[in-house]
Amino acid sequence: MSCLRRVLTAVGVLVPAAVLGQEPTVRLVDDSAAGRFVITIGPMDLPAAGHGEHHGEHAAVYPPVETVVLPRDAYLYGFSFEIVDAEGRPVPSQVLHHLNLINPDHRELFLPISQRMLAIGQETGAHSMPWLLFGYPVAAGQRVVVSAMMHNPTHTAYRGAELRLYVKYVKRGRPWPLFSVYPFQLDVAFPAGDKSFDLPPGRISRSYEASPVMEGRLLIVGGHLHPYAESLKLEDVTENKLIWEGKPIEGEGGALAGVTVGRLYRRLGYKIYPDHVYRVTVTYNNPTGDTIPEGGMGVVGGVFLPSGDAPWPRADENDRLYVLDRMHYLRQLRGKYADLVAQLGGELPEAGSARGGHSHPH
Repeated sequence: MSCLRRVLTAVGVLVPAAVLGQEPTVRLVDDSAAGRFVITIGPMDLPAAGHGEHHGEHAAVYPPVETVVLPRDAYLYGFSFEIVDAEGRPVPSQVLHHLNLINPDHRELFLPISQRMLAIGQETGAHSMPWLLFGYPVAAGQRVVVSAMMHNPTHTAYRGAELRLYVKYVKRGRPWPLFSVYPFQLDVAFPAGDKSFDLPPGRISRSYEASPVMEGRLLIVGGHLHPYAESLKLEDVTENKLIWEGKPIEGEGGALAGVTVGRLYRRLGYKIYPDHVYRVTVTYNNPTGDTIPEGGMGVVGGVFLPSGDAPWPRADENDRLYVLDRMHYLRQLRGKYADLVAQLGGELPEAGSARGGHSHPH
């Protein structure tokens, strides 16, 4: 089956995000009085879901991937988001599948791909770090790639919807925050490509292992899951230690409302080393009796404090894995990692031979 056909099968219908007669845009405004960047995506029309659809089967809406430029030097320390319709009325957060902010100029902690600055889903909610202590340094002129996917699992259509992301910051030049920290991700579907996978009936686990590029401490660990998840674990394989285990948080009617967060800075963080191997594992238990197409995901994300004063490593834009990942998040290629490699003639390493990482289905 071709890569494009697999994507169409997974999401049912790919719906253009434009409102009739009006193309959606991505805009960044510096609300300096409130100490926040405001990133707005839209307007978008979100068609209502049909009856009897599983997770992932309703129409996916893809706003264009755009690059914005940060207007000032700052330290980022928190975020929140809201979705409103054309009349300014609240829209349920369930219509957000995911939103990613990507830094193409710097690499990830565990892989030589573009750094994921921020990744949120419908259950993520608002989060902040103690701003006197911690901040993620960004610079004026820094590029940020904004990529989102919307879907509407409700039976109400929403016209002219806008997604508004509020990123809180402290201006540079002040004596705080005391520590510069950086985001990281570790996904069971690394190193590149679509991150969701099919959920067969019963229990299934998937994992990925990798080593960090530098020494430091994990301060905050959270994650992203889909319905029927049981757990999400981050382990130090070398020392056979469980660093963090996230559990799904149930909302009304048993719906997934979030994932527990580990604030490891309360005990000075967890020290990680480049010569250690770390594993992320997600476990699902699908009780429906049917395979749910693209029903599973498992990604750990959080905040990392490097040891010493070394600058965060820049990305090698000639690295083959970096190029493949960039083509994927810019939607120049679609599909799982193997699909992407096949589209490029099999010239890239298989997942198990990417630097520092390999994957395991269970």
